[in-house]
Amino acid sequence: MSSTPTPLPRAVRRHVAAGTPSSSQSQRKAGLADHLPAPQSLPRAPEPASPQPAQGDQARPITQRAFSCRCGRPVFFRNSKCLACDTPLGYDPDLQSLMPLGPAGEGTDATPLWHAIGSPSTTRLYHRCSNLNSAAACNWLVPAADDSPPGKALLCRCCRLTRTIPDLSVPEHSMWWNHIELAKRRMVSSLIGLRLPVQSKQSEDPQRGMVFDLLRAEPGGPPVVTGHADGVITIDVEEAVDTWREQRRTALGEPYRTLLGHLRHEAGHYYWQRLVEGTSWHTAWRDAFGDERQDYPAALQRHYEQGPPSDWGSRFVSSYASSHPWEDWAETWAHYLHLVDTLDTARSFGLDGERVELSYERFAPSQVSDSNEPQARDFVQLINSWMELTGVLNELSRSMGVPDFYPFMLSMPAVRKLYFVHRVIAEAGRTKGA
Repeated sequence: MSSTPTPLPRAVRRHVAAGTPSSSQSQRKAGLADHLPAPQSLPRAPEPASPQPAQGDQARPITQRAFSCRCGRPVFFRNSKCLACDTPLGYDPDLQSLMPLGPAGEGTDATPLWHAIGSPSTTRLYHRCSNLNSAAACNWLVPAADDSPPGKALLCRCCRLTRTIPDLSVPEHSMWWNHIELAKRRMVSSLIGLRLPVQSKQSEDPQRGMVFDLLRAEPGGPPVVTGHADGVITIDVEEAVDTWREQRRTALGEPYRTLLGHLRHEAGHYYWQRLVEGTSWHTAWRDAFGDERQDYPAALQRHYEQGPPSDWGSRFVSSYASSHPWEDWAETWAHYLHLVDTLDTARSFGLDGERVELSYERFAPSQVSDSNEPQARDFVQLINSWMELTGVLNELSRSMGVPDFYPFMLSMPAVRKLYFVHRVIAEAGRTKGA
């Protein structure tokens, strides 16, 4: 249940270098282990195309979140079966669709094939991910063309990214793995919807891909540190324990701490290496976020010993973002994914900040861009919709006596950094991260 810490190049990670997974039997390869039954003035840079819908069509989600079964009942992103009629369901990340499935024979290795009900079985055939019946309970589909060699697990685009899982002979690990994979599927579906490069470092792109190591510390051993280094994202599986995570959130004075937030933050470190470092964005990035070459361990130590600067709220999306330019980027990246996915979900169900009965002072394109860029108009509409929607959601939270849905305030400098992320993602989507 442990990892052996080893030095890693480039400290693009949270807190300290992430450990390299050990070869101990306590860590197993995902999809190949025995499985348990599933539980029920911004600097100028190259001009990209915008990931937002065209002006006048703002209410369309980038990644669809509302689905229905063939029986007409609503089904949801995590469902593998319609609870009303028992029809099997599967998610195709390329089509952004959760589809009712019907049998379509067998593949070359006698693995069942499926097709989306309502379309000819000869058009698009699928396998269900091998982790469907594992504790991960994955409902994603694998195109039949992706047949693996006989005896090898057929893993979907999301499960291929997980390199190491915790020892499933420890009872609580199955539930923790399930929670982490559920959050990871939501994040990865958004990354795919934004047309960002998503490849496994293990099986698809050894040089530039990413993998996840889900680790737990050995009793009496060094802690597992959630972080990123050169495409390897390490997650301490105890972050899946709500009580433990809440204790950490309180101890660190954080307004928000979730599994999904961790995944999006560490993905931000990965995409900085993939999309910014050494590219035409890099100089403009330093102008916006700061020089990442300053001493990273010393910056984090100073942050934890002295706390953030008193004016951090006027310049950063979070107090942790003030610790170092890398963390500013990762926090801003995660924040952007939060707002895009939440708005996608709202818009998928017919909700939109443009339609709520609440008005704030709205951001203008000229506040995020020094030129008349169409994508600046799209971006400020995104931000304005977000602010108005979350204002209402915060009031709903207060009506239930729970913490605010969105416990943040966005300053103008933070919004301009979000716009930088918006532009980098748009350019990556246009070029597929080449």
